Amino acid sequence: MTPQQTLTQLNELRLTGMAEQLGYQFDQPNTFDDLCFIERLGLLINHETTVRDNRKVTRLLKQAKLRFNAQSSDIDYRTKRGLHKDTVAQLLSLDWIHKSRNVLIEGPTGIGKTFLACVFGQAACEQGLSTRYFRASRLFEALTLSHGDGSYMKLLAQIAKTKLLIIDDWGLDTLNQQQRNDLLEIIEDRHGSGATLITSQLPISHWHDAIGEAALADAILDRVLHNAHKMELDGDSMRKIRAQQNKA
Repeated sequence: MTPQQTLTQLNELRLTGMAEQLGYQFDQPNTFDDLCFIERLGLLINHETTVRDNRKVTRLLKQAKLRFNAQSSDIDYRTKRGLHKDTVAQLLSLDWIHKSRNVLIEGPTGIGKTFLACVFGQAACEQGLSTRYFRASRLFEALTLSHGDGSYMKLLAQIAKTKLLIIDDWGLDTLNQQQRNDLLEIIEDRHGSGATLITSQLPISHWHDAIGEAALADAILDRVLHNAHKMELDGDSMRKIRAQQNKA
């Protein structure tokens, strides 16, 4: 079999990473001639693994639909807002996701809750964990539409099997009866099998009122708050601070 035939067959088998690395070895013979067969095969396998991992991360990020491309290195710790490096570092280990626990981030508008949520979502995708981001209003809108077009159970199943669900800007409006029932279904499905991250301007102590019905609120919050890590941010709006810095 000729080198070109080998490359063609690898691509037909969808071993594109191995084909890419083998093509590089063909183009740089002096670099690889001294390596034995097993060493050169190992390089091919390693590159195939890297290509597949990168492809998976790209797919997960596309599915997640995060609001921001947020890297942990971009977190601003200089502005005083109750955000601590050791807390963020602990959460970036993603142990809470693997243990199906929740993270609740509360604080005023503009404090950086959404960006921080997207940092954790980005990290989860990069570690191969399925993630979905929703603004709370869009989530309930999608659920309402799914009731009408018959895709409700399919949407619930998709959310249930997602390792990390991010619900952003929760609690801006009191839920109606259908939204309360939908939220209970989501939380119940995920309890013990998936992690949920919720951001809210509303203090956690007021979430019960935002749900709007005592029995359902108790059932939902019992599952959400149990073993949840709570982050309370405070201070001036980061958007306001950056606007002032740009004017300076």
